[in-house]
Amino acid sequence: MSKSYTIAVAGATGAVGTKIVELLEGANLPITKVKALASKRSVGKTIPFKNTEIIVEELTADAFSGVDIAIFSAGGSLSEKFAPEAVKHGAVVIDNTSHFRMDENVPLVVPEVNPESLREHQGIIANPNCSTIQMMVALEPIRQAFGLEKIIVSTYQAVSGSGARGIAELENQVKEYIDGTPLKELTAEILPAGGDKKHYPIAFNALPQIDVFGEDGYTLEEWKMMNETKKIMSDDSIKVAATCVRIPVVSGHSESIYIEVEKETSVKELQELLAQAPGVVLQDDPSQQLYPQAINSIDDKATFVGRIRRDLDNPKGFHLWVVSDNLLKGAAWNSIQIAEKMHELELL
Repeated sequence: MSKSYTIAVAGATGAVGTKIVELLEGANLPITKVKALASKRSVGKTIPFKNTEIIVEELTADAFSGVDIAIFSAGGSLSEKFAPEAVKHGAVVIDNTSHFRMDENVPLVVPEVNPESLREHQGIIANPNCSTIQMMVALEPIRQAFGLEKIIVSTYQAVSGSGARGIAELENQVKEYIDGTPLKELTAEILPAGGDKKHYPIAFNALPQIDVFGEDGYTLEEWKMMNETKKIMSDDSIKVAATCVRIPVVSGHSESIYIEVEKETSVKELQELLAQAPGVVLQDDPSQQLYPQAINSIDDKATFVGRIRRDLDNPKGFHLWVVSDNLLKGAAWNSIQIAEKMHELELL
């Protein structure tokens, strides 16, 4: 008889957590029970699940008793504190924060790319950064077929990546502007980074800063993309550079990606390859103005790829435009896929 799982969602009342609970309804997993865990102030609230409602419980170490799978999306400090506790209680942890991603003992997994890494887990599996995930889904088929020497990516990231407060800040600034407030005087308290010294309007603007800057001039978001890519692809020789920009879009991250391949290929071959790649939807017909758009990615689990073209100065260089819903494939859906793959590989 197939095992049935008790699944806990830590951070269940947040933007990603609610998506995880919603997606569990249709997950390819035998589920006995779903536990919704959050901070003390959320205890007693209810979250719909199938034909009933789940009552939110407080996130504590003892809350993981009897849990088989614990999906965390409650912030890095809480993952640091409670993920090991969940493992002690016998759960496998799938963590959405950045806390464990570069730990050499923790697999960093995109199921379409490196599912076999799941076999190496020691209780905790890390979900990559949202902008990294969609890039990996698009580029791994190319790497497998033609090799990859260099990746240069510029991201155009939605405010939902900074949480519900980021969305609210954008909406409030738009209202202020409509009511007559000059653009430079819009109220900014969160973006580009809540923990940094200054804040700037995101409405009608583009902010070339996501998270705080390091001494090397790169932001933490850029550092994540560059280093996570090498870990997921198990290849430190790939040259990776990233520039991450926040734009006034509610949901859906977009990326302009330049790659250099090892073996010569053509635009047509890349299009044919990606049209068959798992998790990818090819939208690439400039004659019909068909290309991926953030607004069309919302509530879709796919990674959309288009605008594939050869670089005019390098026959092995190509440009792509990649778009995905950052709350789905970039977070909640990738977590569910990891759980499904763990079940499929009988690792639970």
